[in-house]
Amino acid sequence: MSEGINPIRIVIADEHPLSRQGLRGSLTSEPDFHIVGVASDGPGVAQLVSEEKPDIVLIDFALALKCELKALCGSVEQLRPLRLVVTLKTIEKTYLVGAFRLGAHGVVRKGSASEELHKSIRSVMAGQYAVENESVGVLVEALRESLALGDVTKSPKDYGLTRREMDIITKIASGRSNKEVGEEFAISERTVKHHLTNIFGKVGVNSRLQLALFAVNQHIAEAPASSESLHAVAPDQDASGAC
Repeated sequence: MSEGINPIRIVIADEHPLSRQGLRGSLTSEPDFHIVGVASDGPGVAQLVSEEKPDIVLIDFALALKCELKALCGSVEQLRPLRLVVTLKTIEKTYLVGAFRLGAHGVVRKGSASEELHKSIRSVMAGQYAVENESVGVLVEALRESLALGDVTKSPKDYGLTRREMDIITKIASGRSNKEVGEEFAISERTVKHHLTNIFGKVGVNSRLQLALFAVNQHIAEAPASSESLHAVAPDQDASGAC
């Protein structure tokens, strides 16, 4: 590992030995990545997260379904933010939406080029959501459909959103961080977080990414045109309690 580099600490979690081997081989070639452990099942993931306090858990979707991922995130929240990058065999609506609902910050298709995997991990570590270019259209379509179910006739006013909350949604959807939103409206980050907690409860979402897609669906913001637009939806923290 190169001197002076603050490495990204990564746990690899996959039930299949060949997948674990391939991921490890790809990641160890990068000087800013440090593999702190490899797991093949849920208890193994939990143990590594507890003992090693990684920055990233790179986990297969099928295994992620078996793990208490929110509990894992909460177990290290006070020490360092834990971010999840989920690997999928195929990019389909159900799996893609399911991955983000599990708490994923990034989704990578198995078999993607190493450069795509490395880019996604670095983007997630930088506080962004990461999906491959060809996956963006699927994700936007799927989340818009999901958020629209049962609410087709609702307007933003029907959710009881205040003018300030509408303004904050617009800024979050365009990629602003809590700090940037606070500076723009001359309010504290704590006040922004309070607004976001209220907004999440009112519109029925649980992440900033879903909030951005809600904004698109309700015509509060323009639809993301590229992966860069989605990458810009920075998750200061995720919404299961903290924003």
